[in-house]
Amino acid sequence: MTLDWSFLTWDMIGNYVLKGLYFSAYLTVIATLGGILLGTVLALMRLSSQKWLALPATIYVNGMRSIPLVMVILWFFLLVPLIIGRPIGAEFSAVITFIAFEAAYFSEIMRAGIQSIPRGQVHAGMALGMTYGQNMRLVVLPQAFRNMLPVLLTQTIILFQDTSLVYAIGAYDMLKGFETAGKNYGRPMEAYIAAALVYFVICFGLSAAVKQLHKKIAIIR
Repeated sequence: MTLDWSFLTWDMIGNYVLKGLYFSAYLTVIATLGGILLGTVLALMRLSSQKWLALPATIYVNGMRSIPLVMVILWFFLLVPLIIGRPIGAEFSAVITFIAFEAAYFSEIMRAGIQSIPRGQVHAGMALGMTYGQNMRLVVLPQAFRNMLPVLLTQTIILFQDTSLVYAIGAYDMLKGFETAGKNYGRPMEAYIAAALVYFVICFGLSAAVKQLHKKIAIIR
């Protein structure tokens, strides 16, 4: 079987791939920001001495981390319209699902980052008269974010790869763009190979950048 790459033109990329790449990138950025924000809240809840805060957060994090992402995507897309009585778009469903799902993973990263800060710094802040909120906002979280930045970015790269799962609900991501182009040009195999290569180039490049960032942070320490 001979592969024909003649369909890979700038017109094809502009008409099919770029739209999907834009949504994949958009979903990655929004899910990362939302996931880190919600994940930080969950991490603080899990570290709380109050069981009524720690227990629900623990159940949520462990529950989400025990369920395949594609199943969560399908659940949200199929069940939420039944609950609210009206359909929701595939793109909107994907955004909400990814934020809710990735928050569980970002929560564990942030919890580890917070616990990596020496207790002496926390006690020093308390000795200066800082409240718990001020201590976390001004002393602990900034250092935790710096320490965990390479891990957070690595999870973001994994998140970008996982955006391909939105094909299950018909959202138009980059993989869907290549798939549509392959069908329209009669070259599905070449389209899937091209999609895999593009994912590899993007993720490998980002991973190399994260590795360099990790070295710089290690030098600062």
